[in-house]
Amino acid sequence: MNHAEQEVSRTVESRWDREARAEQSVGTPFDFTECVREQIHLLGGVQSYGALVAVRDSVVAVASSNTGAVLGVAPAELVGTPLSRLLSPDQIDAALTLEQADTGETAVLPVTAGPHRRAFDLTLHRVDGRLVLEFEPAEPDRPPFTRFYTLVRQALTRLQRATSVTEACQAAVREVRAITGYDRVVAYRFETLDGPGEVVAEDRAAELEPWLGLWFPATDIPPQARRLYERNWIRVIADVEDPTASLTPPRLADTGAPLDLSRSVLRTVSPFHLEYLRNIGVASSMSVSLLAEERLWGLIACHGRRPRRLGAELRSACEFFGVALSLHLAALRARDEAVGLERGRAALARATETMADALPTALLEGPVDLLALVDADSVVVRLGDETAVRGAPLPPQLVDDLWAGLPASTPGRPWSSDHLAGALPGGWRHDGQVSGALVLPLSRAGDCIAWLRRERTVERRWAADPGAPVVLGPNGERLTPRGSAAVFLATVRGHSRPWTVTDATVATELGRAVTDVILRHAAALAGLNRELSRINLDLESFAHVAAHDLKEPLRGIANAATFILEDAGSEVDEVTLRRLRTVERLAVRMDELLNSLLYFARVGQTSLRRRLVDLRTAVEHALEIAGPRLRDAAMELRMPERGAATVDVDLDRFAEILVNLLVNAAKYAREEQPRWVAVEMLDAVPPGATEPVPAVAVTDNGIGVPAHLRGEVFQLFRRLHPQSAHGGGSGAGLAIVKRLVERHGGQVWISDGPEGGTSVRLTLPAAEDEPRQ
Repeated sequence: MNHAEQEVSRTVESRWDREARAEQSVGTPFDFTECVREQIHLLGGVQSYGALVAVRDSVVAVASSNTGAVLGVAPAELVGTPLSRLLSPDQIDAALTLEQADTGETAVLPVTAGPHRRAFDLTLHRVDGRLVLEFEPAEPDRPPFTRFYTLVRQALTRLQRATSVTEACQAAVREVRAITGYDRVVAYRFETLDGPGEVVAEDRAAELEPWLGLWFPATDIPPQARRLYERNWIRVIADVEDPTASLTPPRLADTGAPLDLSRSVLRTVSPFHLEYLRNIGVASSMSVSLLAEERLWGLIACHGRRPRRLGAELRSACEFFGVALSLHLAALRARDEAVGLERGRAALARATETMADALPTALLEGPVDLLALVDADSVVVRLGDETAVRGAPLPPQLVDDLWAGLPASTPGRPWSSDHLAGALPGGWRHDGQVSGALVLPLSRAGDCIAWLRRERTVERRWAADPGAPVVLGPNGERLTPRGSAAVFLATVRGHSRPWTVTDATVATELGRAVTDVILRHAAALAGLNRELSRINLDLESFAHVAAHDLKEPLRGIANAATFILEDAGSEVDEVTLRRLRTVERLAVRMDELLNSLLYFARVGQTSLRRRLVDLRTAVEHALEIAGPRLRDAAMELRMPERGAATVDVDLDRFAEILVNLLVNAAKYAREEQPRWVAVEMLDAVPPGATEPVPAVAVTDNGIGVPAHLRGEVFQLFRRLHPQSAHGGGSGAGLAIVKRLVERHGGQVWISDGPEGGTSVRLTLPAAEDEPRQ
């Protein structure tokens, strides 16, 4: 039997101490403490293709040992001398201005440095009371920044078509590999914050063995490395055989510790990690962090078989791509959670009505279907001295052991585990029948509802033998993955399907509903509204935080370019001026795109308050914003008669739809008169349907949309014309229209107008489950 046929049955623990997390995930007793405790941000060196200088009070305090080769001044001659020995006064002023601007943790500036005035990309940040400057030799024939911007913009446009996390990851690895040229690019998702990870998407050279679906142990990325990935969006290793350039002096005089290189782009690499990369045949790498709520969710990992150095501009483009991908993944996950939550809340509303006058009978004997609220195999209800089981039957001893083993918890706050044997203090001996539980305490007296799931055995394909994951290397014993050529199967036992955020949220809301009924539902509806408001506030808070964190660096770039233009505009050549204006313009453009992206993500989460609205009233509501644009374009607006048609909509959201469509009609009006746009209700056949249904139509006699491009105009950031044509814009308007219409449960499509223009048609079916005014 070869390695690929071996099967190891074992239990994978879900909780472990920090020092032992990794080995327990694959069942080895080996102590990885040395690797786990390694201070990788204090290794005292940088990758030698660039040079590092740390400055305090304009005097060089620390220099890497290779400054002589890179900058032309040896470290012994450089430390203790003014920074002006390397940079001109203008460049120092520009660097200080850029560093003082709020551009995030690092900032990049093109400079000429040293006695030979060589061209460098200067990356700077402040740490330990010192300004750290990292000099990377500029590529002699590097492409302009606009090329990278165009590539990333096109990649993001394609990325937003993905409708699931897996699709988004696959699109991302394909785009990153096309942009960077690495031999292998994978998307790597962690099972838990500190646990092992799975390759969920891959794009590779044809001759490389596939890694898709492989699991890698938690030790591959120990806790301190994960913390650095959370602080830095990107990490590039140019050459695993690179001789580290050490720092002079090795320790700071005032702290006695090495310089903190947490934010250094040149930071040297742990010998453990270098050995790991050599073991899998990698000569260069790049990792882009994927964050969820500021925690490491996964990585885009890039591997090259030959040394590869990425320029600062390409690195920045990849970093921005990682930020945008993290936002898109968050939006997809939030959408999926919202869909499940809406379904659960609909069932919860029906259950609450049933419970209103029949508690506790409704819970103990029915008719409330608790298994419709949370997907499980069985549900157990305990109220006072009575216990009821629904779904798959359970032995009385199992139920007794469950009540005896459950930890104390707060009423209304669910407790859950998909691995009861590892979660309950006294263990669990019923794995073969039940392995997971979601428990909703209803009172401090022990009343509760417990949803239970059976064991689900899962075979995992590990890239290292779980039975013997340790080999002897130059840095001691280390995990050595071998890739798919030596896959090892491990059957995970004792686990159920994991409980989701939606499961916990629905259980929480059920607890509130039960409490409200016990109190004669004095505040039942108010409680649900408060919960909805809290969730909406959380989403708004996320949007504002993301906007602040991502927009401020862009604003800093624009401000820095403006300062340079104002302060040194007369002293630089026309080419440099043009490039600075390009940087300024593109930073503003990126800010606009980010605004559109964040708003687009929030639209899908917007709660609706639907009511019947007269169509003419809705148009008049939209004219408060769109009216001036129509007047400026000298367009006639044809509105329906009052009372001729009504729509079942959220008025404010529907007004947003009309504003976008009316403004588009004005932007893309024909040159000659007459110009008109009409809003009406008619019968139309939606795409994929055979029978006509009532639809709102916004029709104009403008320049029209070619038939083969009508599907593309609803894609985010998709414009059919140059950026400066027809009044500009981000290309997000019709994408937002599509999302709002779908949020109402309808469809939107484009047909020909009667005079060669455009007729945008949308259906708005009535929805009984939506909140109403």
